[in-house]
Amino acid sequence: MATKIRLQRRGKKGYAFYSIVIADSRAPRDGRFIEKIGTYNPNTDPATVDLNFDRALYWVNVGAQPTDTARNILSREGVYLMKHLQGGVKKGAFDEAAAQAKFDAWKQSKESSLKAISVKSQQAKRDAAKAALDAEKKVNETIAAKVAEKKAAAAMKAAEEAAAKAAEEAAAAATEAPAEAPAEAPAEA
Repeated sequence: MATKIRLQRRGKKGYAFYSIVIADSRAPRDGRFIEKIGTYNPNTDPATVDLNFDRALYWVNVGAQPTDTARNILSREGVYLMKHLQGGVKKGAFDEAAAQAKFDAWKQSKESSLKAISVKSQQAKRDAAKAALDAEKKVNETIAAKVAEKKAAAAMKAAEEAAAKAAEEAAAAATEAPAEAPAEAPAEA
């Protein structure tokens, strides 16, 4: 029986979530499996992997063949590095403590690089939000300037109309006043 390390799809449509399983190579993707050794959630940033490291290492050592994606996940988690280091211990290149020290150093450097990437990603998000806010402020300023221009034009037009109406009323009053004055003057004489 040939065993495979593969992903088994879970979750809902548009939100995939995978179980990392050991299965017979003839079994369908979402069918029967021998053992579940972890989960993989690609929806988070960065992708979340919850892996039973010891069982994954056991299955790799007994010859289970991973799919391409499963191999990438196991490699990122350090399963293949530990297998390589254990091979060096068996050959006598170094002892178990040195192998564990090398693995721990690799894991610390990986965690620090992941933290650096996370900080860089958060900084990029903050910069993008600030740029969007600045762009929105500029748009709001241009809109406010246009509104102020329209209000000034409307105020100017209203002032012109008021001045024209006042001029018309003054002209009408001037034409009415001379006509009334001679009519009253003879009545007083």
